[in-house]
Amino acid sequence: MFHGYIHKDLQINSYGSYLRRRFGLRVSKVNVDGGFTCPNRDGTKGTGGCIYCDNASFSPGGTQAVIPLEQQIGEGMAYHRRRLRSEKFIIYFQKFTNTYASVEKLRDMYCRALANPDVLGISVGTRPDALGDDALSLLAELARNHYVCVELGLQSMDDDLLKWMNRGHSLAEYLKTVERVAGRGIDICTHLIYGFPGETRAAFLKAAELVSRLPIDSLKIHQLHAVRGTRLAELYEKGQYQPVSREEYTATVCDFLERIPATIAIQRLYGSAPLDLLVAPRWELKNNQMWYAIINELGRRGTWQGCGVPGVSRQVSNL
Repeated sequence: MFHGYIHKDLQINSYGSYLRRRFGLRVSKVNVDGGFTCPNRDGTKGTGGCIYCDNASFSPGGTQAVIPLEQQIGEGMAYHRRRLRSEKFIIYFQKFTNTYASVEKLRDMYCRALANPDVLGISVGTRPDALGDDALSLLAELARNHYVCVELGLQSMDDDLLKWMNRGHSLAEYLKTVERVAGRGIDICTHLIYGFPGETRAAFLKAAELVSRLPIDSLKIHQLHAVRGTRLAELYEKGQYQPVSREEYTATVCDFLERIPATIAIQRLYGSAPLDLLVAPRWELKNNQMWYAIINELGRRGTWQGCGVPGVSRQVSNL
């Protein structure tokens, strides 16, 4: 039984609904840039970063490390108050690997974010191979009194694809990190991407089986897209990368959602980039149109998140 996880209009357990159930009010995430880098950029694991990565393509213009953290937080909260009438906030350390620094720097950044009285917690984007014991202990300490979410970028469970994208870690490292984080009062969010060259729908759907077995609290799914200045964009221009179609992506994500438990909150269903940076695919969609394309397809099918999981029935939530 879903026990009200499924939103009555969305057919999924949306992250916004999850936060409202948990905190009893409207909560928004505010993106900030803490000035971090990545181990596959500075030479520790590699150079150049992931083949598709350009942080400017998915970060608001006001989130730059040169802008004081408190100013980024204040401006981000003001934006969400105007746009969504949000009451409380989670500060999302998004760009690059946000546990890849000394524990002293991490404590300073995290605690400055948590010092704001309207901040309920933090969400920390990181990699499975860059969450040391000191950083994990710090996050567990903060989680005693605040909401803390660790966002682990897996992207693919196929080790060959992880090598192709210059990811720098393996599936085994991801699984070990999930095991280390679990049971410490920290939420776990996993990031996945669909549309890698040679990847089949059946292969991607194996990740649904994987996350269903793990203590995952929330999930982000993105289509692979090429933005200007990345090696993926170069491959596209050479005809060596062909994006999946919007129809293929929509159908595959719906298949995925049907296969995962309703207890997993869905933070994101697609990736976006400014049109002046986006190379491919050019689906020409406005904000949230891809989200609703997926929701509408579930409605057309008469299905919902978790409907393919054995032994469950549908119960909706108004939140």
